[in-house]
Amino acid sequence: MDEEGKVYDLLILGGGPAGLTAAIYAGRSKLSVLVIERGAFGGAVFETKSLVNYPGILPGETGREFSARLEEQAWSFGAERLTGEARSVGLTGDIKEVVIGDAVYRGKALIIATGRAVNAPTQLGIPGEKEYTGRGVSYCAICDGPFFSGRDVFVVGGGDSALEESLYLAKVTRHVTVIHREDAFQASGRLIEMAEGFGNISFMLDTAVTEIGGGELVTEIKTENLKTGEKKGITAEQGENFGVFIYVGMRPTTEVLGNALDMNDGYIITDEEMRTNIKGVFAAGDVRYKKYRQAVMAASDGATAALFAEKYILEEK
Repeated sequence: MDEEGKVYDLLILGGGPAGLTAAIYAGRSKLSVLVIERGAFGGAVFETKSLVNYPGILPGETGREFSARLEEQAWSFGAERLTGEARSVGLTGDIKEVVIGDAVYRGKALIIATGRAVNAPTQLGIPGEKEYTGRGVSYCAICDGPFFSGRDVFVVGGGDSALEESLYLAKVTRHVTVIHREDAFQASGRLIEMAEGFGNISFMLDTAVTEIGGGELVTEIKTENLKTGEKKGITAEQGENFGVFIYVGMRPTTEVLGNALDMNDGYIITDEEMRTNIKGVFAAGDVRYKKYRQAVMAASDGATAALFAEKYILEEK
């Protein structure tokens, strides 16, 4: 179905901090804007328990509360919203297209701000991981942490997610060991400081988990020190099992884009103006190929993408 032939100035695919910030800037410039989000507006931030490192954040504000404020601001500048899963996209023509169900939405420019899939975590790809998923291996502490009350758990990863979930698990389990393959964490200093302050959280750096095993449930993991080469097996106490919570990254949400855009490891390559290799198509936020991914950086990307998308639209008139 053609949406009555309407052509927006700007389509924004993704409604997290990058997409909503882009909507604020574009709406304020009086562009007609449609923001398309397949899940909850706010993106990954929506599920964040505590957002403390975003400028101007309210004390004690949750990710859901922050997302609601961000949404309200975007809609106040006239941006329209739509919830739906993009079935396909048309990137190469002068008018960009996004297909949702049987409807086609069109825009003079497109900003891709689809982020990373919070429901599709990166796996370690080691023996036992797949077999023991749901039987000791988990990717969601708040979902499965309470099952390990009074028992030991291991968290694999070194970023914000790994440390945040470790702090939660420390409150509901006996002991948490954080295993990270680097010699330093990539998490924020505040999270590291908080984790170090818990008496029941310990750390194994320069270490990789190489295998997960057990019987019906996980009772053993094998590790290797990546500096010394030392291999070690860790076994649960007699009659017990333990949990392995894996937080080593998430995959970018780019499947619907096909192979039209230049990418690196699934992330979209852009220049400093958020331009992709296709004219009129921009990318912003965690879906971009870059080193660090934080909400404030996503918002910055969104503002930049909107400003240069507006410039592109004006030049193409």
